[in-house]
Amino acid sequence: MRTVPVAVRPNKVSAKDFAHPPADDRSFGAFLDALPHVLVARDFRAVVSAIVAAAQRERGVVIMLGGHIVKTGLAPVLIDLMRRRIVTHVAMNGSAAIHDYEVARFGATSEDVAAGLEHGTFGMADETGREMNAAFVRGMNEERGMGETLGLALEENKALANPELSLLLAAHTLRIPLSVHAALGAEIIHQHPAANGAAIGDTSHRDFRRLAHSLIRIDDGGVVLNLGSAVIMPEVFLKALTIARNLGASKPQNFTTVDLDMTRHYRPRVNVVQRPTLQSGRGYEITGHHEIMVPLLVWAVVEGLQRT
Repeated sequence: MRTVPVAVRPNKVSAKDFAHPPADDRSFGAFLDALPHVLVARDFRAVVSAIVAAAQRERGVVIMLGGHIVKTGLAPVLIDLMRRRIVTHVAMNGSAAIHDYEVARFGATSEDVAAGLEHGTFGMADETGREMNAAFVRGMNEERGMGETLGLALEENKALANPELSLLLAAHTLRIPLSVHAALGAEIIHQHPAANGAAIGDTSHRDFRRLAHSLIRIDDGGVVLNLGSAVIMPEVFLKALTIARNLGASKPQNFTTVDLDMTRHYRPRVNVVQRPTLQSGRGYEITGHHEIMVPLLVWAVVEGLQRT
């Protein structure tokens, strides 16, 4: 049997990496500094640093959203990042667009699915389906993307309950690309009598091409965050990235990807975290409730930018 001195043994944890208890300084910056440099806390710091560096170097920061992000009240903190010109593209699945539209238009969203399903009324809200589908038809006729035409519809509507809470409207006002990636048959507005498959496909496919174009900016230091989409956005991202690399001589490369969700799923792990960063860059998985982790991330990024 051979033994080795502790001094030469590689150690994964050092006392200097431990967390610090609350001190007289109770600021958010002090809280961040007090986190341990261990496991996901270390990954969290790395993600924050990547976003801060991307913003400083004017690289792309793409945020992909599932519907739960909107339903848990996180639009205001994401809109703040948009206003600070940190976010360069917002991509969302169809459910996120529906929840965002309903919050802006009516001040409420997220129905009782079980109760509505029993009587066949789930997803049958007339105004939501009629107005959004009318916007898609207009978008098809005017050659607009789905996100753009929904933002325009909200801008022109004089009966909005909470316009300040809409990602769609904020992106339209700030001229930040926002794409909506529909899944036919998976969203309540496709049940509506006004649904037009051609308009849905045309406007959403135009947005798919716009996302591929935006991914050019993540080359050499950009960041792509997947917040709460288990299937649609990871699949869309992989195909859009393929287009960007096909047209860009195998670029973009050397960027950071992040999947942040309440549970870990196969699709985001392989399509967001692993496959896009095999040759270069780094992918991270951070597991936690959106309503806690996303505000922490946004505040940490703002804090990091203020320190530099």
